[in-house]
Amino acid sequence: MKKRVLLIGYNFYPEPTGIGKYSGEMIKWLAEKGYDCTVITTYPYYPYWKVQEPYHKNRFWYSTELTKFPSGGSIKLYRCPMYVPAKPSGLKRILLDFSFLVTGFFKLIQLLPAKKFDFVVTVVPSFQFGILGALYKKFRGAKFMYHIQDMQIEAARDLQMIKSEKAINALLGFEKYIFDKADYVSSISEGMVARIQEKAKKDIFLLPNWADVNLFHPVEDKASIKVDFGFAPTDKIVLYSGAIGEKQGLEAILYAAKEFQQQTSVKFIICGSGPYKEKLQNLANELKLTNLSFLPLQPFEKFNQFLNLADIHLVIQKATASDLVMPSKLTTILSVGGLALITANPGSGLHSLVQKYDMGLLVEAENQQALNEGLRKALAQDTSQQRKNARAYAERYLSIDKIMESFEELMQRA
Repeated sequence: MKKRVLLIGYNFYPEPTGIGKYSGEMIKWLAEKGYDCTVITTYPYYPYWKVQEPYHKNRFWYSTELTKFPSGGSIKLYRCPMYVPAKPSGLKRILLDFSFLVTGFFKLIQLLPAKKFDFVVTVVPSFQFGILGALYKKFRGAKFMYHIQDMQIEAARDLQMIKSEKAINALLGFEKYIFDKADYVSSISEGMVARIQEKAKKDIFLLPNWADVNLFHPVEDKASIKVDFGFAPTDKIVLYSGAIGEKQGLEAILYAAKEFQQQTSVKFIICGSGPYKEKLQNLANELKLTNLSFLPLQPFEKFNQFLNLADIHLVIQKATASDLVMPSKLTTILSVGGLALITANPGSGLHSLVQKYDMGLLVEAENQQALNEGLRKALAQDTSQQRKNARAYAERYLSIDKIMESFEELMQRA
């Protein structure tokens, strides 16, 4: 008999990028296999930081959606109201997390007397949602998995979003309680697994983010794609595609574009949405950049073509973040056989992974000169081997079926 699964997290389908994309695909995969799936989430807001249509008018109250699958599986979505700041700050993010914790708690209480879930997954961020999983386990005896997409507390400390050492220690103590209550703790990269294992003092299950290697694949005729998107077939395209937030240090892309402004065939694109986009656009105007374009998120049906447009994909992160997060954008870059130029320092999990499989170019984080020099090398040298290695890694390790089958085995053992 298939198990009943409950997932709790505020990022979910139809959010097009980041954690919502992976949580949505996880539950859809299980439902297509016949599982009875329920999700406590909110209305889609990321990466726009505004609740999207057609949900906007109902965002202040609860709603329910039900999808049934030919397999006999189903997805029941409970969307809960949540405070969404237009311009997130440290304090506003705390309010966002707390508001969903409260509204999600009331929905969970409502579900306690209903038919029991066998397996409960809470998704970090936010870390405190783990208390909801622990609560359900206590009252109904379900197995509880605490899945960490982002080491939120350490990121808040290292990025100076929370400066009080007492506050950080209190949050880590709260998280330790959740670790102790969880039957399973999982995370998305080998580096993060090692870091979490140190503080959780228990085995951590590797559940990496995946790519649809059939949907996202290399396209040979890049010249015609460039023309389709309004560029010359000989242009060299340097692309950043993803959320535009504070932990990446994306100003470095603009200063790199300034450095290459005399090379008229080199074009930079920043594609995406987020709270820092306006700030970057203002800086681009100040720098009088003529070789940089800002584009909105691309339609899903055009996204494979769009990723194949790029000669170089930028994966920009601050030095403190490269072991705390595994960039979700990297999975699709690898899947299309793209050349990723990644800011990550030696010793970090991201640096070790890319170096081990020779599937990208690495430069020192938060070093503008290193980034500029890395771009020069990437534009000048033959990178066909790294591209082949990237695609091969995606096919071997990032297939959603392989990853989800290992997760299904874990659930069946529970």
